[in-house]
Amino acid sequence: MPVPLVWIYWIVSLTIVTYASAAIVKRFPEHGFAALVAFYTIYLGASQIMAVRIVEFDLGFHRFFAPASVFIYPFVAQAIDMINEAYGKSKAHLAIIIAFITQVLLVAFILMVKNLSPAPFFPYEEAWQKMFALGIRITAASWIAFLICQNLDAYVFAWLKKRYEKRIWLRSISSDVLDLTLDSVIFVTLAFAGVLPILPLIIGQIVSKNVIGLLDTPWFVWYKRILGRK
Repeated sequence: MPVPLVWIYWIVSLTIVTYASAAIVKRFPEHGFAALVAFYTIYLGASQIMAVRIVEFDLGFHRFFAPASVFIYPFVAQAIDMINEAYGKSKAHLAIIIAFITQVLLVAFILMVKNLSPAPFFPYEEAWQKMFALGIRITAASWIAFLICQNLDAYVFAWLKKRYEKRIWLRSISSDVLDLTLDSVIFVTLAFAGVLPILPLIIGQIVSKNVIGLLDTPWFVWYKRILGRK
């Protein structure tokens, strides 16, 4: 897929979800939390599936190699900020618990069907098995990193909002950079220490995730401005 097309998909999808989220929260606040959690869990589930493919991330001046999920995982950090902004820290922590349960179920469902006998005419069995060969160590690393970093994101965001309420950019960027950076360090270290050279993987994920995280910040500001309109 040509790189420009990747960014077109990225911009269009983020714009649609951001506007839909703000519109639902503003018009139907009693249902907004459920809608935001739905988007949050979709982002998270998609990032887990996309993580099995390693792609080239070209910044122009340097090339990194990282999981394809770097294009969407920053949306997870933004989504928890959107929940925190509209419904507060307690609801953000609740959303994290709900999302974590959905990921446990996702793995359980994959394992449930993984050992079933494939149909004799199904030509993609080997590829399917390889794609969903989730190692216990990698899965555990992903879950630990998610729980630590997302809860820290929610806490830092709420703390900054309380002290600098009008500085929307500050709380969004600060909480996301901390989340995405720490997530990269924890996940790669726990998943690959002693198996692969972890420093290049950590650097690649930190740079690529934070570039995407910074690029999606204007959409969060737009979301906040829609919510603030009378």
